[in-house]
Amino acid sequence: MGHTLSILAEDHPGVLMRIAGLIYRRGYNIQSLSVGPTHEEGISRFTVVIQSDRREIFPLMGQLRKLIEVLWVQELQDENSVDRRIALIKVRCPVPMRQEILRLGEIFRCRVVDLGDSTVTFEVTGDKDKIEACIRALMPYGVLETASSGSVCMNRETSPQEAEQNLLPREAVAC
Repeated sequence: MGHTLSILAEDHPGVLMRIAGLIYRRGYNIQSLSVGPTHEEGISRFTVVIQSDRREIFPLMGQLRKLIEVLWVQELQDENSVDRRIALIKVRCPVPMRQEILRLGEIFRCRVVDLGDSTVTFEVTGDKDKIEACIRALMPYGVLETASSGSVCMNRETSPQEAEQNLLPREAVAC
C-alpha cells in the first residue's frame, strides 16, 4: 500500500539526495517524489509516496526527522488530504476526428497545450484515478506519449491547535 509523506526541509544543495538516499538505503520503493518551494523562503516541501507496510512507516519517519535539514515530517491520510498530479498526454488527432477528441478532453477538463497537424497534447490535473481514466479514454484514438508528475499533497483543513503545532520555529529556519 502507498503511504504519502509530507516533508519540510531547508533548501540546501544535496537535501534531495540525502532524503532519497535514506529511503533507498532502508529498502523502500519510492513511487512518486515531488519537491518545490513553499511560501517560506529557504524551505521546500517534499511529497514522497512510498510502497510500504503501515508499521514500517513510523521508523522511517523517525529516521527522516534525524536529518539535519529536515524540519517536519508527517504522513498524510487520503481522507484528510488533497492530492493532485499533472499529466501531459499526446494523442493522434487526424482532422476528421479532431472535434470528437477535443470533446473527450473537455469531459476530463483537459486543457489543450499544443495542437499540431496530426496530434493534440492535453494537460490534465487531478488525482491518480482521474488521470488514469483520462488516458484509458484516449487510448482508442492513439496515445503517443505521456508524461506525469508525482503527487503534490497537503492536509485539508487544519484546526488552530494543529496549525500551531505545525508552525516552524524561526530558529529552525535560520541557516
